Amino acid sequence: MTKTKSSDGAVAIVATLDTKRAEASFVAEVIRSCGREIVFVDVGTSKDGAARSNDPAALLTVIGRNARASVNALHVDGRITAIVGIAGGKGSGVFGEAVADLPYGFPKLLVSSGRPALLADLAARSDIILYPTIVDLFGINGFTSRILRNAAVAIAAMRYEPQQPGSRRKIVAITAFGVTTPAVNHCVRLFSGHSIEAIVFPANGAGGRKMESLVDAGEFDAVLDLTTTELADEFLGGTATAGPERLTAAGRKGIPQLIAPGAVDMVNFGVPSSVPARFCDRKLYAHTPYTTLMRTTEDEIFEIGRVTAQKLAAAQGPSLVLWPSEGVSDYDREGGVFHDPAANRAWLAGLRSALPAFIQCQQLYCHINDPAFAEAAVGWIVHQVQNKETRDVDV
Repeated sequence: MTKTKSSDGAVAIVATLDTKRAEASFVAEVIRSCGREIVFVDVGTSKDGAARSNDPAALLTVIGRNARASVNALHVDGRITAIVGIAGGKGSGVFGEAVADLPYGFPKLLVSSGRPALLADLAARSDIILYPTIVDLFGINGFTSRILRNAAVAIAAMRYEPQQPGSRRKIVAITAFGVTTPAVNHCVRLFSGHSIEAIVFPANGAGGRKMESLVDAGEFDAVLDLTTTELADEFLGGTATAGPERLTAAGRKGIPQLIAPGAVDMVNFGVPSSVPARFCDRKLYAHTPYTTLMRTTEDEIFEIGRVTAQKLAAAQGPSLVLWPSEGVSDYDREGGVFHDPAANRAWLAGLRSALPAFIQCQQLYCHINDPAFAEAAVGWIVHQVQNKETRDVDV
């Protein structure tokens, strides 16, 4: 690792210098011409005897871990304020690992010839700015020079500025889906009236994963998990799963969390032909030409409720479940394509079968998108946040 220092903060360049030295050097010169200093983070496989490994996957894991430690140290020392990766497929994966601990908003630009599916996976896990090269990276030529120059100028203009302690308002994370949008809109407006900033995450898998990681990073004062549909996708193999760690970070951090069964009446798949054959006789609805929704059954939704309770049982902070008796999504209304009160009640039964006594579950006789539901949810969160402020002052 080669280091330089600048009062404006340097730009880190992550690259395999044994194969991408020409490209990395080109980018470095352009960045310097823009008035920024650079730091090379070499993730090549031929240095320090690394090429002797007989296990390429294990080697990449070690390189990624070492790069992550190097980048973290540079960030903690205040040496870098932006980072750019120049990579093919393997190097793109290493870059994703290297920047995994950098805060949200820290400029992370990846110039990559990697396959689109890999880049899509990186985009789902981090706020990396992706610049696909289309052509492969084999030295500097008339095509790659255009791409690399643009990327270098762009990253040279970016600089991370951390928020000063005490300068921000209270921040609440909210989960949303198209079918819970009215509720989320009302919550955002209500929070604004209390000078609380609401950050909305789409419950599409990537959104839930990112929210969990940012909660773990200490970015939020509370979570209004209004739309827990990702749990249904995790249980039934839908495309909007956020993984097994969903609905765990707020409990670990001990911050207030309010849970609601928003859109647990549905599981997401792609085009109709993508729905697994075992579900061919189920109630399906074309939300868009590219999104097919499947209604959850009583047995399935009971299990989703039970798993929700199990996750909440580990919470270290204030937690509340709000149950809207009149429906959990816009499609779950009287006359709606997914209206099934009995199935919804199964979620409540599953929840209560495993919910510990120290966590309350309150039933509201309204639809999740009715103003009364948003008012109750926001009221509880505001009370918890304000009480925490009082406790902090008392201490």
